[in-house]
Amino acid sequence: MWGGRFAAGPASIMREINASIPFDKRLWKQDIAGSKAHVAMLAKQGIVEGEDAQAITEGLNRIAAEYEADGVPVDLDLEDIHMVTESRLAQLIGPTAGRLHTARSRNDQVATDFRLWVRDAIDEVQAGLVGLQRALLARADENADAVMPGFTHLQSAQPVTLGHHLMAYYEMVRRDRSRFADARARADECPLGAAALAGTGFPIDRHATAAALGFAKPTDNSLDSVSDRDFALDYLMAATQASLHLSRLAEEFIIWASQPFGFVKLPDAYSTGSSIMPQKRNPDAAELVRGHAGRIMGCMTALCMTMKGLPLAYSKDMQDDKPPVFEAHDLLALSIAAMTGMIETVTFRTDRMRGLAESGFATATDLADWLVREGGIPFREAHHITGRAVAAAEASGVPLDQLPIATLKAIDARIDDRIYAVLTVDASVASRMSHGGTAPAQVRARIAQAQEELGS
Repeated sequence: MWGGRFAAGPASIMREINASIPFDKRLWKQDIAGSKAHVAMLAKQGIVEGEDAQAITEGLNRIAAEYEADGVPVDLDLEDIHMVTESRLAQLIGPTAGRLHTARSRNDQVATDFRLWVRDAIDEVQAGLVGLQRALLARADENADAVMPGFTHLQSAQPVTLGHHLMAYYEMVRRDRSRFADARARADECPLGAAALAGTGFPIDRHATAAALGFAKPTDNSLDSVSDRDFALDYLMAATQASLHLSRLAEEFIIWASQPFGFVKLPDAYSTGSSIMPQKRNPDAAELVRGHAGRIMGCMTALCMTMKGLPLAYSKDMQDDKPPVFEAHDLLALSIAAMTGMIETVTFRTDRMRGLAESGFATATDLADWLVREGGIPFREAHHITGRAVAAAEASGVPLDQLPIATLKAIDARIDDRIYAVLTVDASVASRMSHGGTAPAQVRARIAQAQEELGS
């Protein structure tokens, strides 16, 4: 490729370290699309003869069919997907193939290909996240009334509903989708035509190639065009945040599936057994999702470290931009699919959830709130009174709503029989009618709104 300048070929180790075709072959669809848009523009601008442009386009279509059928051949001597394709094009149509690279460089070519790939990857992730949201909505709707313990510090805090708990993850995924949407919008500029770093002297039409490839506009600075990888970092940062949310959900399933909790029975399809202990049902799919989050975060960190010290414009370090993005995308897609499948098929043991909600003094705050509302007591004083009531219930080994009224009155004379109406877990959750609260009516209202957002 650069034989005019170099008298000798590269050393074998240089040949191996320099080649990116083992991984960038994944860009072949984007590379073919970019080349077809480029040659069409060259013909329209009179830079390449129409007959040559037609031959190039037909050759590219044939190569695409070959790649689709047989995969991309890996030839380290040809370095990357761009040269593999151009070499095959030359075999098919002869020297005319060399006209394809007029007014472009591999620098703007790969920047364009990679943006196209990331844009497609975001669309795939968005579709997966919508599927996860739909699964969460369906199970939340089924369990809008199912009472479970709400936790802080992994200690029983207040009763909530399972539907409300699942909808918390819906909100996380909603934010994830917005981050991916923002990343896609920023990536929607086309670098093609920036050439190596300074633009080109040929009378090209960059707006035409941008439009042909579905970009909103061409990039506005040729130096930035070939050296920018913010779009890849945006993708990785959004993927990292999404993987953190998936990991938290996976962790809940892992905890809930353990015998001390027993809140869920994971389906066989997402569990494994033990080679020695026949009774085991291991939450391996959830554990792998939790593990993948660390790897995705590592991919994001790797690209940050690659880019942090690079001067303008292109440096060969940037060849290492694609493996972390490809790896993160594959891991994220697996994680989304696994968690969606688990949500859809898990058995929630709502009887067990309810039993634990009733056993942990989770309605203590309702007692304090009642004292404020009915007795006009400052909340801090009500908090102390309630603390003594909890201590009495704990000493007696009974829940709050089974403490005798005489015991409660001995703690504070302002308590009367009306207190029992607020001390059940059902009354507690039903009372949480503030916007975004756990009351079943509020949960169902948010589910209906979310279904409308998703177009269901």
